[in-house]
Amino acid sequence: MNSASHYDVVIIGAGVSGLAAGIRLAHFGQRVCIFERHNAIGGLNGFYSLDGRKYDVGLHAVTNFVPEGTKGTPLGKILRQLRIERDEFALCPQIGSRVAFGGRGEHSLRFTNDFAVLEAEVARLFPRQIDGFRRVAAYVRDQSLAGEGTGGSARAFLRERIGDPLLEDMILCPLMFYGSARENDIELGQFAIMFRALYLEGFARPLEGVRRMLRVLADKYRAAGGERRMKCGVLKIRSEAGRAVAVVLDNGEEVAAKRILSSAGWEETNALLDDAATADGGEDRPASRSEASVRKLGFVETITVLRETPARLGWGDDTIVFFNDSERFSYEQPADPVDVRSGIICFPNNFDYGPGQSLSEGFFRCTCLARPDKWIGIAPEVYAASKQKYFGLIQASARRFLPPLAPPDRLERATVATDMFTPRTVEHFTGHRGGAIYGAPDKHPDGHTRLPNLFVCGTDQGMLGIVGAMLSGISIANRHLLQGSGPAV
Repeated sequence: MNSASHYDVVIIGAGVSGLAAGIRLAHFGQRVCIFERHNAIGGLNGFYSLDGRKYDVGLHAVTNFVPEGTKGTPLGKILRQLRIERDEFALCPQIGSRVAFGGRGEHSLRFTNDFAVLEAEVARLFPRQIDGFRRVAAYVRDQSLAGEGTGGSARAFLRERIGDPLLEDMILCPLMFYGSARENDIELGQFAIMFRALYLEGFARPLEGVRRMLRVLADKYRAAGGERRMKCGVLKIRSEAGRAVAVVLDNGEEVAAKRILSSAGWEETNALLDDAATADGGEDRPASRSEASVRKLGFVETITVLRETPARLGWGDDTIVFFNDSERFSYEQPADPVDVRSGIICFPNNFDYGPGQSLSEGFFRCTCLARPDKWIGIAPEVYAASKQKYFGLIQASARRFLPPLAPPDRLERATVATDMFTPRTVEHFTGHRGGAIYGAPDKHPDGHTRLPNLFVCGTDQGMLGIVGAMLSGISIANRHLLQGSGPAV
């Protein structure tokens, strides 16, 4: 075989986890190539252009933000191991966020990047629960950053320490929306990761959004000697004698590799395996999508571009609002295409960008749970009508948790552009089945698959968000792909 098409490691997908793994491997002299089916990097944390504007996909905020000099944190580990200077990401902290429950947000917990703010809020509103809340925080602080998982239920864990169902739901709501593939619960190890990411650490964002971070990662990967082929997807993983030996590309080209790392997702990666992998591994092939455990949880998001800032509309106090109008928070597949009872409001303008720095336009983003099968595979005219219907319903629901506007149609007058993405959009542009943002409910924290030299990283390995995805790529590279390449520092 031509040596030009043989690599130490082939990485499937140019998402954040794949890029981070590629950088780490290239630093140690590994010959690495990333293959990406689409024409843009980022995957679930990418961006797209529409009518001359750039829109972030996925990024509301970068989690795990800590002040400079804070030691022993995921962000610090990433910067060190990818050899990135802190100011290259140009992260700017949030102004402040809140969890708002009730018909119009009458139960509200505010939190910032200072955990003491949330602790004081809990003590004020739930004085009988503050000791239990502090025990929860102490437990999370004691957990490893590796995210190995425990398999337990976060709800059961909280109920042993917190006796108020309202506080239980208010704690879980942001963590589930930002990182749970399970209905009405979150795995205990994942809970610890997300509690640290959102509450003990916090939110930040570059002024340019995710594009800034992707550009840094791409530049670091290229400078380290990594190769990348865009619009060049992997059709199949070929195996011999129980090991992966090559990937077959969409164009029929075969590329050999000693090891393969996939960020495509667990189910999606298994679907790429050839028949020899099943015979050698002695395991049944995964069921088809119609037979397998279809991923139940999807999301829709509306994006409204404004000619004035949210602050000028009277919406300048919140960076992100997690809302719920029901007696109990329901995080499950809705019967309808969208569940507008709960969701997330994000104002990208409301970060502390520093003197003289601001976005050129205002943005108002709303996210809600969606039922994937009500969006994927439906007729184009039905799809378009559903988008139009639910755009208005989502915004109307979210606005109940924000200060009212005067006159009431001021938002409509200020709107200059809108867009909306759905599980159908996510599946089309990322390849994640069912448009799953958080992958399958069961994670694979060690990254192993049935083949000893094929590994997964990213969402189905169990690390979520931009920081989590980078940490996933780094950890799998260190653990499985750098043997004999020097110390993993």
